[in-house]
This record gives sequence, C-alpha cells and structure tokens, in this order.
Amino acid sequence: MKWMHPGDAEVIRAELDARVDGRYLIRYLKTDGRELEVNGQYLEVVPDAKLVFTWAWRSSPEQESLVTVLLRPDGNATLLTLTHEQFVDEETRDHHQFGWNGGLDSLERYFA
Repeated sequence: MKWMHPGDAEVIRAELDARVDGRYLIRYLKTDGRELEVNGQYLEVVPDAKLVFTWAWRSSPEQESLVTVLLRPDGNATLLTLTHEQFVDEETRDHHQFGWNGGLDSLERYFA
C-alpha cells in the first residue's frame, strides 16, 4: 500500500493471500474521486524469486491478463523483471504500462 501508486491513484485497500490458488484484491482511489479495483489469483509463488498471477479489473472481469514478477539477486541489490501480457488490445496494454511504470518508480523511491 505504501509504494504501488500508479499515476494519481492511492491504494486504499489491499488483501493478499500470496500462495498458489490464493487471491488478491487491490482498491485504488484516484484524485478525481473514482475508485478502481483489481483482483486475481496467484498461479505460481516461489519465495524471493517469482510470482505469477492473473489480473482483472472489477469493471471488466472478462479481460483477464497475466502478470509475472521475477526477482534476481544483483550484487547488493535485486533485479525485478515484470511482464504483463494477454491484453485485449494495445490501448489497454499502454494504460497498464503507464500504471506499472508509476508503481515501480514509487517502489524505487520507497527503498531509496
């Protein structure tokens, strides 16, 4: 909740059960007052190495996509590789790229 702030959104609720077949829910509040909610299911969980989970917005649950997060030691740091795939169209992909970039930038600032 402290770092995952895509664009102008703030995380106001997060429920995570990070185990295979566990589910998560994240609710965002945008500065214009709109609330957005995403949820999904963990498909693969390898502690300190890999997460694979589905991703679907409450407003469009039929447009489920797939997120893979890989973590790899890099000296005294950790290299994070995030892949988000299976989008319904390029516009949706581009919106998510903006959101993930903002969230990852916030993560970098959080650990700086």
